[in-house]
Amino acid sequence: MHNLLHQVWKLALSVSLMVALLNVNTANAEGEPASKRIAIVIDDMGNDMTGTKEMMELPIPFTAAVMPFLPTTKRDAEWAHRLGHDVLIHMPMEPVRGKKSWLGPGAITTDLPDEEIRKRVLAAIEDVPFAIGMNNHMGSKVTADPRVMRIVLEVCKEKNLIYLDSKTSHKSVVKKLAEEIGVRTGENNIFMDDIYSRDHIVKQALKVQKYMDQHEATVVIGHVGPPGKHTAAVLKQSIPTLQKMGGQFVTISKLVP
Repeated sequence: MHNLLHQVWKLALSVSLMVALLNVNTANAEGEPASKRIAIVIDDMGNDMTGTKEMMELPIPFTAAVMPFLPTTKRDAEWAHRLGHDVLIHMPMEPVRGKKSWLGPGAITTDLPDEEIRKRVLAAIEDVPFAIGMNNHMGSKVTADPRVMRIVLEVCKEKNLIYLDSKTSHKSVVKKLAEEIGVRTGENNIFMDDIYSRDHIVKQALKVQKYMDQHEATVVIGHVGPPGKHTAAVLKQSIPTLQKMGGQFVTISKLVP
């Protein structure tokens, strides 16, 4: 009886090991689906802003959000594309607070008629080479406006672009409308540098680790400009830790469903 139980136990152990090995092999064959994906998006490119070079030198795939109609729009989009990164049109959109003059050329505002909104979105798409999608620059007022966002998302649908909601407003209608229209969409989870100090950026990096530990997919937005060099340095320092935690850096098109 004892020998029989021992044989059964050995057989069960063998089966368990075989199943475990099959699971490992399957995971490897499919590119380790259990790993956690993280997409870094860098906003405000296109105006030769501080930190652009440092961002481009990061040793990971990321997504460059390039503003249209600016001096280095084409240079930055082509640069990012050449390095294998995704490019987004960083579409200037009206905020609830702030001056329209801060937005730059070709901005979308809620007082524009439908045809002008469409015209401006199409012009921005034409101006940013290699773009696979769009996200909003500022835009807390526009992303909460169903009329305006419907037009923006309909153009994205026509041009087969994804839309990443930067989530500058908790009242955003993007997700609901995108699902209705049939546009692939994602949402920002954490701003790295909404306050420009290095101390704050380091705190946000720790938030990224915590968020990634609890979620399968994480979207993080950072910026070139005033915080650019700090953000690039903190991101670079964070890469090994995030990878040890199972993080796999991907461009936004690989993360958005």
